[in-house]
Amino acid sequence: MAAERIFDRAVSVRVRGCGCEERRLNVRVNIELLSISNPVHKKDLAVRLTDDTDPFFLYNLVISEEDFQSLKSQQGLLVDFSAFPQKFIDLLQQCIQEQNKDIPRFLLQLVSSAPALDHTPVSLNVVETNPFKHLTHLSLKFLPGTDAEIKKFLANCLKCLKEDKMMLEEKLKRTEEDLTRQLSYTQQSLSEKSRELEKLKNEWTSYTTALSNKHSQELTSEKERALQAQTQYQQQHEQQKKELENLHQKSIQQLQNRLSELEVINKDLTERRYKGDSTVRELKAKLSGLEDECQRAKQEVLSLRRENTTLDAECHEKEKLINQLQTRVAVLEQEIKDKDQLVTRTKEVLDVTQEQKVILEESTEEKLRHIEKLETTIKSLSAELLKANEIIKKLQGDLKTLMSKLKLKNTVTIQQEKLLAEKEEKLQKEQKESQEMGQSLRMKEQEVCKLQEQLENTIQKLEESKQLLKTNENVITWLNRQLSEVQMAKKLDSPASAHAGGRAAVSPLSMPDRPSFHSSGLSHPISPLYAFQNFLEPIHSKNGNSQCPVSKVQLNSQLLKATRCSDAHTVPAAGHAANKENGEQLGLESKYLKKKDDSIPLRGLSQNTLNSEYLRPYLPAKAQPSPRAAGTPASAYFPGS
Repeated sequence: MAAERIFDRAVSVRVRGCGCEERRLNVRVNIELLSISNPVHKKDLAVRLTDDTDPFFLYNLVISEEDFQSLKSQQGLLVDFSAFPQKFIDLLQQCIQEQNKDIPRFLLQLVSSAPALDHTPVSLNVVETNPFKHLTHLSLKFLPGTDAEIKKFLANCLKCLKEDKMMLEEKLKRTEEDLTRQLSYTQQSLSEKSRELEKLKNEWTSYTTALSNKHSQELTSEKERALQAQTQYQQQHEQQKKELENLHQKSIQQLQNRLSELEVINKDLTERRYKGDSTVRELKAKLSGLEDECQRAKQEVLSLRRENTTLDAECHEKEKLINQLQTRVAVLEQEIKDKDQLVTRTKEVLDVTQEQKVILEESTEEKLRHIEKLETTIKSLSAELLKANEIIKKLQGDLKTLMSKLKLKNTVTIQQEKLLAEKEEKLQKEQKESQEMGQSLRMKEQEVCKLQEQLENTIQKLEESKQLLKTNENVITWLNRQLSEVQMAKKLDSPASAHAGGRAAVSPLSMPDRPSFHSSGLSHPISPLYAFQNFLEPIHSKNGNSQCPVSKVQLNSQLLKATRCSDAHTVPAAGHAANKENGEQLGLESKYLKKKDDSIPLRGLSQNTLNSEYLRPYLPAKAQPSPRAAGTPASAYFPGS
């Protein structure tokens, strides 16, 4: 059986008995909803009338749904059982509102058949008065409480009173402890201030005595000097006696003036003492000012709460922006992975970017560590601030206790001050959290900007590497073309028999032992160079001492040694003249030989390329590259040469 209290208030009721005059009585009306689940779930309305002054005054009424139906039919009610309690409470509240008026519109009547309320049934009537008629809206019959019910009611009252007593005793203990602490602190402060005052008094007395001693000594010394001068002048010059007397009088006047000045200084010091007393009074006046500041602080707390709500909304919006940027970064990373699959030949360039990425991650970790250090410093500063706030709170508590002694404040104000202090601490914590959130948002925005810059740099490097690949392919095709032209020139200048034998040896269709360079990563043909190699073998065997014009195109360990200058190394004798007549210029153009600062070396071409050492056994002694050419500066497109 569960009870739900709906209404519990004291109402003034007009008691009317048989053959007695009406009298007013303050009756406490208690309305409860009783829910019974055994054996069937029911709800009953229990109304209880009690008197705070008379503990034996008890009347009960329990209305079930069946009883309400009969009451509804008897009194012509238009309300269901579920809405009846609220309507009854509304009528009681209207009676409470009208009870202080001379002619109330709504009133409660307690009608008894006996002359006195002595354990007899009573009816409670809710009456609406008007100049024409008294209308009874509701009439409820109450039964007097039995001895068991009265005992139960009194036991509940005793229990409630004991609980209230325990609560009040605990509150009294707490307040006494707080007051004793504050008294001890104030007594200590008063003792310290009294000691300071005693020190000041002692210093003042010592200072005054020292000044008086000094002045007395000066007076005696000056008097002795005057007497000595007087005797000397009397012995030497009797005629100047009057002048010496005048001078002596002047010196006495000066000393008197000095004494008056010292008296003025003494008065100033006494005034300072009085000023010290006035400062104590001013401190008392400042206490009232501090109370005004406390009220202003309360208003500031309300304004700071409003600002905190706006800051929370801004933080939520910034988090949304960060999530959007992170999704965008993820999409860009997927695009970079797709491009990495297409650009397989620039793996080493990507390795360099990955190394840079590792370095950047290390730098970010270092920055995170630095941020953690800063956070620890911030926490230590916040702890110091909390300590300072606690000291301020202690001082405010001392001031409030002094004012409470002067104004005899209640214990309720102390509890309100404690609640205020707790709210201020919560406010400070929320402010710190909002500041930390703002700092973390700024750090995240900076990290997103850095990641975007890194993405742009990597995209630019990829485009530059593609351009370098195109230029390298053009250089390779140009070298193959030059070699094929040199080969054709050799075929034209050689004798007919050697020409026929060489042609049979160099034909690309009849080369079973042609080398293949799959691992070099180049899709361009190198058959002309291989033909040039095979073409040189029979000539070298037949004409060992003959001078063959060969172009000095030098190949280094990675691709081919190309000179920086636009002029190619000329071939001796007839080859040089032939090239001049054809108007061709061997070697790389000047635009390919200009070294760039941000160029990326081609490391993938250094494995299976042909160099001058591979061609050296097939070339004659004069056609081999000179040692001067070996010391040429490195090219931007062929590093390591």
